[in-house]
Amino acid sequence: MPNARVLWAAVALIAVAVCSLFLFGAVHAQDGDGDGEEAFSGTLRFGGEPVEGVRIVVADAAGEAVGEAVSGADGKWRIALPGPGTYGATIDTDTLPEGVTLRDPARRTLEVTVTAGRSQPLIFALGEPVARGPTLPEQLAQAVLNGTKFGLIIAMCAIGLSLIFGLTGLINFAHGELVTLGAILAWYLNADTVGVPLILAGALAVLVAGAAGGGVEFSLLRPLRARRLGGFQFMVVTIGLSLLVRHVLLLLFGPDRERYVDYALQAEWTFGPFAATPRDLTIMALSAAILVAVALFLQKAHTGKAIRAVADNPDLAESSGIDVDRVILIVWVAGAALAAVGGVFFGSVEAVDWLMGFRLLLLMFAAVVLGGLGTAYGAMVGGLLIGLVTEVSTVWASPEIKAVFALGVLVAALLLRPQGLLGQRERIG
Repeated sequence: MPNARVLWAAVALIAVAVCSLFLFGAVHAQDGDGDGEEAFSGTLRFGGEPVEGVRIVVADAAGEAVGEAVSGADGKWRIALPGPGTYGATIDTDTLPEGVTLRDPARRTLEVTVTAGRSQPLIFALGEPVARGPTLPEQLAQAVLNGTKFGLIIAMCAIGLSLIFGLTGLINFAHGELVTLGAILAWYLNADTVGVPLILAGALAVLVAGAAGGGVEFSLLRPLRARRLGGFQFMVVTIGLSLLVRHVLLLLFGPDRERYVDYALQAEWTFGPFAATPRDLTIMALSAAILVAVALFLQKAHTGKAIRAVADNPDLAESSGIDVDRVILIVWVAGAALAAVGGVFFGSVEAVDWLMGFRLLLLMFAAVVLGGLGTAYGAMVGGLLIGLVTEVSTVWASPEIKAVFALGVLVAALLLRPQGLLGQRERIG
């Protein structure tokens, strides 16, 4: 027990330190908006180097110019706006240095709505023009690549959700907020006001999210289990926890979507019909490596075998000398950490916002049910399938309704195999 107290004390100190940086970044991020001033800002880069001397002009909705700026030696520019509203920011392509072009000429003017007190970052992508009009096979190939990337992220986020259900029977509606917590913590640490490299910021965010998951299990759910609360009461507790954390994150982070400073703009590499940035390929490789490591841990490690034993039969595992509470705590910490990793990866691919985990939660549930409730391997397989279906469906349908196709596949699969793809039939009664 002394060793356990020392471990928890160390985790608590790390959590306090990183949360202090988190709040410090939140305060300075607000100060960095120009003391509540509405503005456009950005950084121009070409081939990884800043571009100096480029003119940007901003006009209001009536077409009247309200401000202009020229990028400095560091490629940065900023234009103060007269107030909230919709403005058009236009880059003067005649001022671009020789050999530097706008990647998409149609995005020479960016029309953006600015809310009160917010500084809105804009990205003018410089580089070779992107080829237009891919054929249907090329679209399908790219959708498969994107679906694999998205599916790996969903699988990683869903592992903890599945294992927690397998060990305790708890349907954790707050799992999506662990995804958001990891992404937002990494963003605050990586923002210009703090300046921690994204890799280190992500690692610290994962540590804090893992500690938060362990804290929820140790301080809230374990005492409730000791009082023998039913499954419905536990579900209500997680729903309330989800709403609380989600709106606290809204207050701290705000309603806008933000991007990480590192790896925000990269040139795509082309491999036949596939196109991906180095960031995307790195995320896919790391996600696959993490999933393989989790599988090997569950199969080979002593703790992994204990997790599988408790998931199979908690009473028999406890009678065999396995500390069930300790195993559940480990799963909560590991599941929260994996969810945070998925949040950082998803924030790198898309953007960070306070609802990102909530939007992913439905797809995580679909992955868990499709693969088989309570199995980590089922969550991996289900996550990959859900990711592929959602992205491939965008070839023919609007991306706004891609989740509908994933749920349709889930319903069809359950009609044919109710226990899930890797689940086992159980006799009830």
